[in-house]
Amino acid sequence: MNLAFIINDIKTEKSDYTTVHLALTAHRMGHKIYLIGAGELAYTTDGRMSAQAHTVKDTKYKSSDVFLKVLQESEPVNITSDDLDVLFIRNDPSDDQNDRTWAQNSPYVFGQIAMKNGVLVLNHPVTLPNSINKMYFQHFPEIIRPKTVITRDQNEIEEFFKEQKNRMILKPLQGSGGKNVFLVEEKTKKNLKQIIEAISRDGYIIAQEYLPKAKDGDTRMFLMNGEPLKVDGKYAAIRRVNSNGDIRSNIHAGGHPEKAKVDEAMLKLADALRPKLIQDGMFLIGIDIVGDKLMEVNVFSPGTLNLMSTEYGVDFCKAVIEAIERKIHYKETYGENVDNATLAIL
Repeated sequence: MNLAFIINDIKTEKSDYTTVHLALTAHRMGHKIYLIGAGELAYTTDGRMSAQAHTVKDTKYKSSDVFLKVLQESEPVNITSDDLDVLFIRNDPSDDQNDRTWAQNSPYVFGQIAMKNGVLVLNHPVTLPNSINKMYFQHFPEIIRPKTVITRDQNEIEEFFKEQKNRMILKPLQGSGGKNVFLVEEKTKKNLKQIIEAISRDGYIIAQEYLPKAKDGDTRMFLMNGEPLKVDGKYAAIRRVNSNGDIRSNIHAGGHPEKAKVDEAMLKLADALRPKLIQDGMFLIGIDIVGDKLMEVNVFSPGTLNLMSTEYGVDFCKAVIEAIERKIHYKETYGENVDNATLAIL
């Protein structure tokens, strides 16, 4: 199987990223892998997707550090969609929202071309544009979401603040990793105007109900093919615990991981997401849960899967690659009789 991953940029990729671990796992399983930066895609005169891709030779790599270093130092090779079985879109659009806005859309634009060329594209590139920011989150059942308004109007935010009894979360509509996330309460409301101005420089603002349980952190859970990812009875889920005094639990924002106890409330919440995920062809996503509420849905590049594998002593990355292998088997068996969106969640 020839499997390519679209990332933001090979130069900024890190060895502890989930994408690198997925690629290394696929390589160890005997597959040909490629990493493609969002700016290394192209369209040929004969209607094919092409790319300057980074790959490795048939060498065994003991660590993701060495594996990534070889990829970063390799001379890119030109490939086209004819060389690929699978294209896995794993870039983070929010990383390019300031300096490379053109790179936010290119993966799913070129992904749609690759799909037409017969490549299996994950997640489904036709619906990915709908989820480029946190507005996608609002398409899920209201009963499992915190109360939310999305606006750039200061008066609306102030009114919501009063409705929430002077405690709310403010964050950008597009962003990740806990950037520009603020808890506004009675003692900090004097800074509300400045916070709104700071966040609104990058676009719309999410004002969200504060959940008291958030002080204890959140749970990141992976869903694959619309269901919780599970290996040997262990769920791909991890608690992300806040640093002292910090409302953010994202690992990149200083939170630390702990084993998660997946309860019935979490499983019911995940099940409520399933119809929409299946409809949209979302193969692998990460959801963030506080109590019985859904806080975020990450369909582009959810991380921590490698941390979960280490924490629980099972290989979640291998389970993901095995799932992709099955999809290719189905594709070879049924040909064009089964579309990309359906294959993505089988």
